[in-house]
Amino acid sequence: MEGLQSEGDLGTVHAPQSLWKDIRPDPPDAAQKPGTAAVVPGLPKVPDLRLRGVNPVSVVRADVTSATQQDSGTGRLVDPRAVQRIALCTQAADGGPDCPVRPAVFHDLTGNGREELITALDLDGRLSELRVYTVQDDGRIARILSRRAVLEGVEVAAEHLAVREPTSNPAYFAVSDYVWDPKAGIMNLSQLTLDDCASLTGVPLSPDARRCTR
Repeated sequence: MEGLQSEGDLGTVHAPQSLWKDIRPDPPDAAQKPGTAAVVPGLPKVPDLRLRGVNPVSVVRADVTSATQQDSGTGRLVDPRAVQRIALCTQAADGGPDCPVRPAVFHDLTGNGREELITALDLDGRLSELRVYTVQDDGRIARILSRRAVLEGVEVAAEHLAVREPTSNPAYFAVSDYVWDPKAGIMNLSQLTLDDCASLTGVPLSPDARRCTR
């Protein structure tokens, strides 16, 4: 017989049991919220409001220095290793051959016609600090996304930025989709999904990962 068929007695359905329901985490410190917008101190204003003329390594260095001072090395805002890693960068435009700051990508994520600066500081061979910066109307540079992750893939499309990360199940990757939130002034998480491929683009893959063909 076609259509729906009974699979027999599936057993008793139980409601989920809450664990440790009387224990709640403390609220975050107002000054230590990863992902919140923050003007990067110690940087000159950008008079023409164009980030392409700014040294990306200098922006990341100023951001890491400020965040490290704010979180006192706790790692809530930036990995404690970031200061040592950024010290490998020289004053050259690209930071030099040993600089762990990735080449900057410029893309309009806020929809105002001005490009944002997207980069990442690689902490080791696996973990990275992803950063997105914008220039405000007064010329100040502000961080609008801060994310520590295993960057299996990072993609931009229109005003979306997607971050692909491995999960504990090697068959699936977590995809975090960020979009500009004008009220909050940051790139906010809009969707979190699971996918069965590491990347849809030309990003190099790890040896055991595969690329989607769709």
